[in-house]
Amino acid sequence: MISASDSAPVAPTAIDPLVTPDAEALVPSSHGTLLQFIRFGCVGGLGFVWDAGTVYALRPLLGLSLATLLAYFVAASANWVVNRLWTFRKHSHEGSLFQQWLRFLGANSAGFALNRSAVYTLFLTIPLCVKYPVLALAVGATSGLVANFALSRRLVFKVKR
Repeated sequence: MISASDSAPVAPTAIDPLVTPDAEALVPSSHGTLLQFIRFGCVGGLGFVWDAGTVYALRPLLGLSLATLLAYFVAASANWVVNRLWTFRKHSHEGSLFQQWLRFLGANSAGFALNRSAVYTLFLTIPLCVKYPVLALAVGATSGLVANFALSRRLVFKVKR
């Protein structure tokens, strides 16, 4: 009978970053999810910029409440595009672009509820947040991050099999 100690040692495989430039290939699969979460967070940071920029651009025309509502959809749509092209580029992209965009908005509805609940609560309770909406928007973006990542990964950008 051959035991584990009788088998020949296996030399670790060196990974040449010039040959394997993809960061996901450099980390074990358990860290792949962490890398995706970091990317998702970076995209969320860009989404925060799109969200805040849209609020500040539309506020004089539509008022704070409506500008804040519309800005979420602008930011979520931009985030969907970047997440599709970067964060989840190796995942399945089932259905049409429109169907996937709708799935993304639907999957992120829990994050939307957390996000905008926090934003509107801060608008109603902290006058400084009305004067500087970016403060409330930052809290809102952070509150929806984990839910949005988990649901996007599971329902929108499925692992290719």
